[in-house]
Amino acid sequence: MTVLVLNGPNLGRLGVREPAVYGTATYADLVARCEEVAREVGVEADVRQTDSEAEMIGWLHEAADAGSAVVLNAAAWTHTSIAVRDAAAQLGEPFVEVHLSNVHAREPFRHHSHLSDLAAAVVVGMGLEGYAAAVRFLAQPL
Repeated sequence: MTVLVLNGPNLGRLGVREPAVYGTATYADLVARCEEVAREVGVEADVRQTDSEAEMIGWLHEAADAGSAVVLNAAAWTHTSIAVRDAAAQLGEPFVEVHLSNVHAREPFRHHSHLSDLAAAVVVGMGLEGYAAAVRFLAQPL
């Protein structure tokens, strides 16, 4: 089983982008943590990041067609993109919505997600450990 870990805009800047909000872990740290946990639970992690909404939608279509489980941090698109929501709605396997920070303790525009009602689970505010929890969850038979 492969779990796709899909990351949206600005997440490639982890470690330098607002460390008071997102922490000092880098994107490379995020990839390594996902791969480590995946190995522990006997799955593979395919971790990707894009700043292109079209590319993210293509990856979600790919996951839907392959029947892949998905960890999705759509970042700002969570709050703005109906197109990303429509692509996520096509996923046949469960997906987990993840956010590094607690979006509910931040600006009001971050409180609404276009994805949460579609997700099997939502993890916020746990930093990289939110990704670890999501990979573990998806590796379990439902």
